[in-house]
Amino acid sequence: CNSDRPFQIQTVNMRFREASFDLLSDFLTYLNKINKLKLRNVRKYSGNFRDARLTEYVLLMTKELKLEAAAGYHAIEILQRFIVKHLSDQAQLLDSMQGPEDGVFAVLKEKFPILVFSCVQLSSKLSFLGCIIDNDTAVGFLHSVGHSVSKQALLESELMVLKGLEFRVNDPNPLTYVEVLLEVLGNNRPSVPVERLHELCHHVLQFVSLERNAIFESLLVSTTQRASPSEEQREKFVAVTEDYMLLGVGVIAVASFIHCFKRWGKIVEELSHITGISSRSISDFAHVTLKHIVGA
Repeated sequence: CNSDRPFQIQTVNMRFREASFDLLSDFLTYLNKINKLKLRNVRKYSGNFRDARLTEYVLLMTKELKLEAAAGYHAIEILQRFIVKHLSDQAQLLDSMQGPEDGVFAVLKEKFPILVFSCVQLSSKLSFLGCIIDNDTAVGFLHSVGHSVSKQALLESELMVLKGLEFRVNDPNPLTYVEVLLEVLGNNRPSVPVERLHELCHHVLQFVSLERNAIFESLLVSTTQRASPSEEQREKFVAVTEDYMLLGVGVIAVASFIHCFKRWGKIVEELSHITGISSRSISDFAHVTLKHIVGA
């Protein structure tokens, strides 16, 4: 990888525990606004392309390329948003032309492996903390996993993603929410061992990301008190699956339950105070996740 920066993106990129309280407060407000905006515009098929195998593939790819964990979650976020928007745009176009859908999926299937890598490459360019993946590294890596691709094809793939998202590729990813909330928690409650929780939260977030469908299905069943929730209930629940504030506090609550159970109740109360999410909702998410962790 190449440490040179070809362009700069206006974002907040600081290592854990380096941000001032004022900056954290501003960034938490920003995250809350972004999350609310996203939930107001959530699409029916949001989250459908966070398949466990795909998530694992992207996270392993970023690890192999020696990128920071945040790059993997950011790549998944970019990919998810691009695919949903691309298919939505194509569906509208086909409706107006009354054309077949098969061609759209065939083209996407052919380009998909390179599109996935383009999202990883873009995410590496959005971080000031790690290295970026240049085209030589990209071509070599793709060749090593069985994909022969030119630098021109890589550029076209990257532009396809950028244009599809109207160059808005810097939305916060789940790890950002977890880390900012954890930092705010540490500022509000200095006795909470947030440095120790930080590493554990990474593991919990990875588990939740890989077991996402099963965890949210269990949470839906628990919330509705119905073994087979109705289609209407499922459609309304999509917003819950896309709520990164809930995900962030839920991950921290799970890590806190594992590491410092005696303080768990107070930590959940503080997380509720920080975000406005009820203690009951945080506890429900944590309990469902913990059941999946222990295999209950």
